[in-house]
Amino acid sequence: MATIQEVAKRAGVSKATVSRVLSGNGYVGQQKREQVLQAIAETGYRPNLLARNLATRTSQTIGLVITNTLYSGSYFTEMMAHSARILEQQGRQLILADGKHTAEQEQAAIQFLLDLRCDGIIIYPRFLSIDALDTIISRHKQPILVINRRLRVNQSYCIFSDQHASSATAVNHLLAQGHRDIAFITGSPDSPTGIERLSGYRAALNLAGIEADPARIVAGKWTAQSGMAAVDRLLAHGVTFSALVASNDEMAIGAIKRLTECQIAVPEQVSVIGFDDIPLAPYITPSLSSMKLPVTEMIDETIQRLLTMLDGGDWHPQAPFTASLMLRDSVAQGPGSG
Repeated sequence: MATIQEVAKRAGVSKATVSRVLSGNGYVGQQKREQVLQAIAETGYRPNLLARNLATRTSQTIGLVITNTLYSGSYFTEMMAHSARILEQQGRQLILADGKHTAEQEQAAIQFLLDLRCDGIIIYPRFLSIDALDTIISRHKQPILVINRRLRVNQSYCIFSDQHASSATAVNHLLAQGHRDIAFITGSPDSPTGIERLSGYRAALNLAGIEADPARIVAGKWTAQSGMAAVDRLLAHGVTFSALVASNDEMAIGAIKRLTECQIAVPEQVSVIGFDDIPLAPYITPSLSSMKLPVTEMIDETIQRLLTMLDGGDWHPQAPFTASLMLRDSVAQGPGSG
C-alpha cells in the first residue's frame, strides 16, 4: 500500500504539501496540486480516514441510531431511505448504528458513532428517557438530534409529531360519524409512541363525555398477527364495537382480515382506522383509512437543522408536525349518525 511519503516523492513535493492537498487547508499552487493528484492516482494511495478526520475535525458523516426491532416497518424504511438520499445530495455519508434492546445499548450506539467522529447524530429513541437524552445532548459538542420525542431542556434538538393529537383526530372523526363504541389496539407497552396514541384515544373519548371501557382496549405488538389476535380477544369477551382504531396500519390490516373471516363487514359493521399510511393501505379491501405522519418533512427538517448547527447557525424550537387523516373505504357512518 502506498504511503504519503511515496506520493510526495513521485509528485516532487513535500509531505506537508500532500497533506494540504488532501485536507483542503492551506494554499497549494494549481500546478503542484495537479502533480499531487496525479501521483495519488498513479500510486493508488488511500488516505487514513481517521488521521484525516483528526486533522480536519470533520468526517462528512452523519450517524443514525435506530433499534433493530424497527427496521422492517414501512415508517422506518422511509426514514432511513430518505435520510440517505438527502445526505447523499449534501455530499455526506450516512452511518447506521443499532440501538438494540435497552437504554444502555442505545447510549452505547450513540457513543460508537461519536467515537467514529461523526459530525452529527440523529436518533429515533425507543428506550432512552427524556432526561437521559437531554443529558447526552448537553455533554457533547457534536449536535445530537432526536426524532419523535419532545425534550424538556434541549428543545431545539428535537423534531416530533404530536402522536397524542393525531390519535385524538382519528377518534374524533369516528365520533363525528356517529360511533360511540370505539375499540383501540395499542402498540407495545414500552413504546413512547404507543403510549401517546393510547393517551389521545382516551382524551378524545373523555372530551366527548364517553368513559373509555378497558374491555375495548387491547394490547398489540405492531404486527398484523397481533391485530388479528386483538380482534379475537374482543370477540371472545363479547365486547361490542362499531369502530376500531389500531396504533399502526399493520395491526389494522390484521384486524380487517380477522373481522372479514368472522363475517363482520368492514366498514358496514365495523369502521377501521390505522396509523402511518403505509404504501399498501390504499390497495387492500376495503382500502384503509390511516393517519399519515409527515415522515419525509420531519427528516428534511432534522437534516437541515443538523447541518445548520454544524455551520454554526442557530435553530429555535418549532411547533410539532401534524398528521393528516387519509380517509378511504374502511370508514362508514356509525349507528348514532341518524
